Amino acid sequence: MGNNEMKLPLLTRLKVLIMEVIIYVSTRSDGTLNRRLFNLLNPITSAPATNHINTIQISTSDVTIEPSRNLWFRLFIPTTPNSASLPLIVYFHGGGFTMYGPDSKIIDHLCSHVAARVPAVVASVNYRLAPEHKHPAQYEDGFDALKFIDARHYDVLPANTDLAKCFIGGDSAGANIAHHVTVRAVEQAQQFGKIRIVGMLGLQPFFGGEQRTESELRLRKAPLLSTEMTDAFWREFLPEGADRDHPAANVFGGGATLQNLDFPTSLVVVGGNDPLQDWDRRYVEWLRDCGKRVVVVEYPNAFHGFYAFPELPDFALLIHDVANFVQEQLNSN
Repeated sequence: MGNNEMKLPLLTRLKVLIMEVIIYVSTRSDGTLNRRLFNLLNPITSAPATNHINTIQISTSDVTIEPSRNLWFRLFIPTTPNSASLPLIVYFHGGGFTMYGPDSKIIDHLCSHVAARVPAVVASVNYRLAPEHKHPAQYEDGFDALKFIDARHYDVLPANTDLAKCFIGGDSAGANIAHHVTVRAVEQAQQFGKIRIVGMLGLQPFFGGEQRTESELRLRKAPLLSTEMTDAFWREFLPEGADRDHPAANVFGGGATLQNLDFPTSLVVVGGNDPLQDWDRRYVEWLRDCGKRVVVVEYPNAFHGFYAFPELPDFALLIHDVANFVQEQLNSN
C-alpha cells in the first residue's frame, strides 16, 4: 500500500519520504547500514535541555552507565506541583536493532511527551546496535541498565521517583527488547532491591517467524517498514545461522510459556497498516493463553512508526492511551 493510498497529510508524506531516502542512501549494496552516513543524516537533540510540553516543563540529561560499550540513558523529568511521586518508565527505542538512539529527534520528542502527559520519569536507554553487536547484546544492555538504575537511583533519579511503580516499554524493536528484559527481570527479581515492574508498554512490537503472515504479504511495501526491511533487520540482529523462528523473534514458538512468571499487565499497540500487526496479535493471544492480562489498543489507519509524526491524530491518541494505561496500573497496584 503506498503513502498516497493511505491518504496521509502532505507534511507526513514528505517526512516519510525523507526518512525513507535517508535509510536508502545509508544502506550499502550488501544490505548493511553505513552507520557514519546514517548518523550524519539522522536529526539528533542534545542534553541537558529544558523543553515545554503544553504547561509541563521537561528537563533532560544523559546518564552514563558503562562507557566501554556506550551504554547510557537519557532522563526525562517533568516538573510537577508539590513534588508528587512519579512512576518510572524505562524505555527502549525502535529502529530494527540497527539504528537510532535516545538522542534521535523522533525518540526524544516521543519520550518528552510521554513524560509530560503521564506524568512520569522516563529513562530512554542507549543500547548497542546490530550488526556490530548481535543478539543478545541488546537484551544484556537493557537488563544492565535496569540493574544500574536500581542500584544507583539515589544519585541518578529525582528523589520523588517511585521505583516500586516501574514500567518497561519500547517501540518496534525496542518493544521486543522490553519484552525480553521484562521476562529476565521477573525471572531474577531477587537481583533488584527497589524496582518493581508493574506494567509493560509494547508499541507495535517487532516479532516474527519464518512463516509469512497475511499482513506481511498484504503490506509488503508499507511506509517505513517493508517485509524486505524486517528480514534484513533479523539477519543483522540474530546470531549467525539463526532463522526467524529463533526465540528472540518468535517468542511464542516452541511451546514457550510465561505461566509461572509474574509477568505484568501489558499494553500492546497495533496499527492497521503495519505489516507486523498479525505478529502483534499473536503476541497478545500468547500472553493471554499464558494467563497474563493485556490491554490492546488498535489504530486502524496507523502505519509502523506513526508515533514519529506528531501531526497525525494517532500520535495524540497514543500519548493519551499510554497515560491512561499507566494510571490504571498505578491505581490497581
